[in-house]
Amino acid sequence: MDLQRRLEALIAPTLVSMGYDLVRVMLQGQNRLTLQVMAEPLDGRAMGVEDCAAVSRALSALLDVEDPIQGAYVLEVSSPGIDRPLTRPKDFSRWSGFDARVETDRPMDDGRKRFKGRLLGLDTEVLVALSTDAGEVHLPLEAVKSAKLVLTDDLIAAVAREAGGGRTRDEDAAPEDSARDGGADSPNA
Repeated sequence: MDLQRRLEALIAPTLVSMGYDLVRVMLQGQNRLTLQVMAEPLDGRAMGVEDCAAVSRALSALLDVEDPIQGAYVLEVSSPGIDRPLTRPKDFSRWSGFDARVETDRPMDDGRKRFKGRLLGLDTEVLVALSTDAGEVHLPLEAVKSAKLVLTDDLIAAVAREAGGGRTRDEDAAPEDSARDGGADSPNA
């Protein structure tokens, strides 16, 4: 199992026990490693600075004991923000109807790897459906290298409605503001 998957498997249960869902884990950098953890509350409320700090404290303790990363690194905990990455199959369904950028790990039938358009959700749970200027495309979910929502007036309005209590998206979760807790970043050795 590669380090990325090991970190996800290690971190996810702790987050779930605290009432959060893991959105993404990313280890980046060469000279100064940063472990970025994106999480969101399972109950759909907005992720605040206090949430980031609580998650950071719990993960710092867990990572200190398990020690999965060799050398020093900085732990960064954040919400996914409004123009969030789409990392899980449920994200593609939940955010259907909004604009997204999708990049695949290989050229698709038309030779392109980058797509931008209106997200139509998942087609048969294995194909990401996207309405682009060139027509509708269906991209294999396993070929999606990265995907994220595009910040638009429609997206901002929908997030504002959810934050105000008039939820229009998935009732299990809502987008968070992009608050980060600078004090929650902690170097680990």
